[in-house]
Amino acid sequence: MSETTAYRICPLCEATCGLELTITDGRITGARGDHADVFSHGFICPKGATIGELEDDPDRLRSPLIRDGDDWREAGWDEAFAAVRRSLGAVTGRHGRQALALYLGNPNVHTLAGGLYAGPLARALGGTNLYSASTVDQMPKHVAGGLLFGDPMAIPVPDLDRTSYLLMLGANPVDSNGSLCTAADFPGKLKALRRRGGTLVVVDPRRTRTARLADRHLPIRPGADAYLFFGVVHTLFTEGLVADTPGVDGVADVERLSRDFAPEDVTGACGVPAEEIRRLARELAAAPSAAVYARIGTCTAEFGTLTNWLVDVVNVLTGNLDRPGGAMFPLAPHRRPGTGSGRGFRTGRWHSRVRGLPEVRGELPATTLADEILTPGEGQVRALITVAGNPVLSLPGGERLGDALGELDFMVSVDPYLNETTRHAHVILPPPPPSRSPHYDIAFGDLAVRNTARYSPPALPLRDGELDECAILARLIGIVSGQDGSGQDATGQDESWRDAGVDEPIIAHLLGKAIADPSSPVHGRDPAELLPLLTGETPALRRLDLMLRLGAYGDGFGAVPGGLSLAVLRDAPHGVDLGPLRPRLPEVLRTPSGRVELCPPPLAEDTVRLRDGLARRRTGLVLIGRRHLRSNNSWLHNLPGLVRGSNRCTLQVNPEDARRLALTDKGTAKVTGAGGTVETEVEVTDEVMPGVVSLPHGWGHGRPGTRMSVAAAHPGVNVNAVTDPLALDPLSGNAVLNGVPVEVQPV
Repeated sequence: MSETTAYRICPLCEATCGLELTITDGRITGARGDHADVFSHGFICPKGATIGELEDDPDRLRSPLIRDGDDWREAGWDEAFAAVRRSLGAVTGRHGRQALALYLGNPNVHTLAGGLYAGPLARALGGTNLYSASTVDQMPKHVAGGLLFGDPMAIPVPDLDRTSYLLMLGANPVDSNGSLCTAADFPGKLKALRRRGGTLVVVDPRRTRTARLADRHLPIRPGADAYLFFGVVHTLFTEGLVADTPGVDGVADVERLSRDFAPEDVTGACGVPAEEIRRLARELAAAPSAAVYARIGTCTAEFGTLTNWLVDVVNVLTGNLDRPGGAMFPLAPHRRPGTGSGRGFRTGRWHSRVRGLPEVRGELPATTLADEILTPGEGQVRALITVAGNPVLSLPGGERLGDALGELDFMVSVDPYLNETTRHAHVILPPPPPSRSPHYDIAFGDLAVRNTARYSPPALPLRDGELDECAILARLIGIVSGQDGSGQDATGQDESWRDAGVDEPIIAHLLGKAIADPSSPVHGRDPAELLPLLTGETPALRRLDLMLRLGAYGDGFGAVPGGLSLAVLRDAPHGVDLGPLRPRLPEVLRTPSGRVELCPPPLAEDTVRLRDGLARRRTGLVLIGRRHLRSNNSWLHNLPGLVRGSNRCTLQVNPEDARRLALTDKGTAKVTGAGGTVETEVEVTDEVMPGVVSLPHGWGHGRPGTRMSVAAAHPGVNVNAVTDPLALDPLSGNAVLNGVPVEVQPV
């Protein structure tokens, strides 16, 4: 028996914990936290512990599938790519490139392949039909950051290790491990905050596991967070609590807007007492350091962008933006510091064909994809590429989308499972398990609460017939862009990367920009000298090596002794610690003025909608989602280790509402919303406030044509069958999944 140890970064949630894997005779037989990891220090959650199950899942696809009538047959990579090339070419030949659409799912941000190739694949599309999970859970964050700081990726994160006061809304990191705030052992960091005498306040309609750790838990009416924040802003101004704000424009404009939102005026809308709103403002202003952190519950609401703008407004007005212990901007190892100004950010460069919805960050709201497929006319979507997504379950109106997918001329999916979405595809291209792929976090370095650099080589080699996901996406880009060659070897493993010609032009472009930049360590050097110095077995890894060498901590191809490169990270299996977050303003800004634009016109204009809502009567039940530590949307529900235990897909109802509606614990309820009706098991609990019911996201498995046996045995119900696909936050196009009006009655 042969036993070895391998170290890798867990790719199953945003915490990015280091894992220590035991490999026995070529199989993962154990997984525990890596105590030497510079970021996670041994922390692990149940998801990371099941990475061996993910590797060996018998339902996981190992070879490409091609639809043959109502059946599927396995195919080789050559045949599968040939089918994709032929079918996509036929669609574009008849209908043009606007007939192509791309949907990118949540798991893309958890892979090196997604980080490097999702963008080029979107650009290769040549049209405007780009959709992603971002408009289901996070786009308000990007719009708020783009309008305030000029960069939609400028998302401040709480400096958890140094703050003395943390206000948290719409987030449950004890269960989710954090989101748009990459922090291994988030629960431990919250406990450490309390131990050092700090204060944790959680605002949430549910008494979550995170709320139980808090000094105070304040229940709030779902979707009303913007009213609470404006009440805080009003108090900061009226009580003279606003800190100095150098480098910030628009403070007086925010003050004028806040006059309509005194605590007494908003308490009826948000359900938080006026005195508690004032107390929050005073505590945030008085704390030695403080940070406000708001996440998915605030993004998936009718005022999502306004809420997340006000999060940053409060951090600015209390003097806590870009200071230790406040809300800070990470600097990922593969990024270069900016110049402090730029072209700024705008939306609406184009609009969707059917509903006229504006583009945001180059994509359209995902909930209108079905409209674009089903509505005849010029520009109708006739072919779809999905990468690591299951929008039939994750989008409001998923049933209609499923019907629409069946009307497509062609659909290809890059996915390891035959799931509720990919069952409609004509070709499925399965990537290998995570343990057989290299890993570096492109996205989460921009959101981490501490600056580190970590790289994981594959823990196991590719099996015969498996193709690395970077190679799959590179070849797909070549096909979509019309530059695909056909000289690949039998597996397509190496030649397909080169034939696609994806990486070398990107490398040449990045290197050319750096050589022309006077602030770059390679300014003026010869590309012919530098290109041979890149290391990595594949073009993807050579590109990563270039990004690291030219990044903020890079070796500059020898110009900065001791700097980072791929080789340095290979020699540091537990990662390299780059220290705590450091102030970055004004360098992080991309606004034309080079200043923080605190009151951008689109946000100021949307406050009219918020003000009009003050007069609205708030009666009846509203629906919210919830997270669970053993779940991550729909894509980990086929692992026995993560679905064991009692039914988690229940409708949580407050006892007061249960009595009024004649609902019984473990009985069945019918839940009806604008999107439709589901029947689900009831869980009576005082953890949810009166007037609110809660059903988790990502369930509804077991449909005909899928091959996920464990998920089918634990199907749950799809909450998005209830939510309204027409309900969007107008500034971001984000779906409204929180604070959804519903009717509930016993079955």
